[in-house]
Amino acid sequence: MTAIHFGAVHRFAVLLAVVVALVLPASAGASHVASHSVAASAATRTVDTGGLRLAYRAFGRGRPTVFLMGLGGTMDAWDPRFLDAVAAQGRRVVLLDHRGMGRSQRGRARITIAQMADDAAALIRRLGLRRPDVFGWSMGGMVAQSLAVRHPRRVRRLVLAATAPGHRAGVPPTPRALAVLLSPDPSPVDALGLLFPPGAEALRDRYVANLLLRRDPVTTGPAAEVVAQVGAASVWLAGEDPDGPRVARLRQPALVAAGVLDDVLPFGNQARLARLIPRARLVAYEDAGHAFMFQKRIDFLRRMDRFLG
Repeated sequence: MTAIHFGAVHRFAVLLAVVVALVLPASAGASHVASHSVAASAATRTVDTGGLRLAYRAFGRGRPTVFLMGLGGTMDAWDPRFLDAVAAQGRRVVLLDHRGMGRSQRGRARITIAQMADDAAALIRRLGLRRPDVFGWSMGGMVAQSLAVRHPRRVRRLVLAATAPGHRAGVPPTPRALAVLLSPDPSPVDALGLLFPPGAEALRDRYVANLLLRRDPVTTGPAAEVVAQVGAASVWLAGEDPDGPRVARLRQPALVAAGVLDDVLPFGNQARLARLIPRARLVAYEDAGHAFMFQKRIDFLRRMDRFLG
C-alpha cells in the first residue's frame, strides 16, 4: 500500500466518528425501548495489567472468547446483538479497549501491533483466562495474529475477520472506498456504506440501531490514538512488522472469514492470509462487505460455533 492509502484508512476512522454523531441521535428514541441486551448492559471494568489500566467487559458463561476491535474503534462499536448470540452459544464474551481507546489508559509505550498484542496477553493473564479463543476484526485481526505468535500458550483458536496478512504489502482499498475516503465532503451514509455493500441498507441501519442498545455509545477513540493505530497498521500491511512473517508458522487452528465485497481491506488480503496460515479455513460471503459478520450473522455464527467447538 502507498502512503495515500494509509491516509485513507485514517480518514475512514474519522468518517465513522462523523457517521455515529449524525446518525445515532436520530434513532435514539426508538432504540432505548428495544428488548434487553446482555452485551449492551454489561458493566465496563478496568484492570491493572502492570502499570497500565485496560478497560474490558465480560459476560456469559463457558469457554472465553476475547474480541479485538479494529482501527479507531472501541468496545461500543461491536454489534450487541452479535455478541449476545455468541454468549448464547455457551461462551464467555470478553471485550477490551486497546490502549488509549475508550476507558483504557494510553501509557507511554509506542502504539504498535505487537504492543496491543502484549496488552491483550496481559489482560488474558490478569483475568485468569485459560487459552481463550480470540476473535480479531480488521486491525484487531492483525493484533490477534501477533498475539498468537508472541504468546502461543495464551491462545487456543483464532477467528480472523476482514483482516490482512503482514508478510508483504497488502491489497489496497478499492476505487469505491478511495472515492469516499478522499472526498473533500464525504457523505456520512457513503462512509457507513464502506462497512456494508450496496443493497444491504436495511442491515446497515439495523447495525446502527443496535449500537444504541447501549446508552450513549462512544464508538471511536481520540484522534491522536487513531493516528497512532494507523501507523501501527501501516507497518503491518507493508510487511515491515517482524511478527508478520511468523504467522506462517502458526500452530493454532484459524478461521479466516471475509466479505468478498469488502472495499476497505479487499478480499485478496483474506485469501492470502488463508494460504499463509497452515491448515487455515476460509469462509467468504459473496454479497457481504467489511462488516460481514453483522450482515451474515446467523450463518457466520453457525460456522464459527462449529469451528470453535
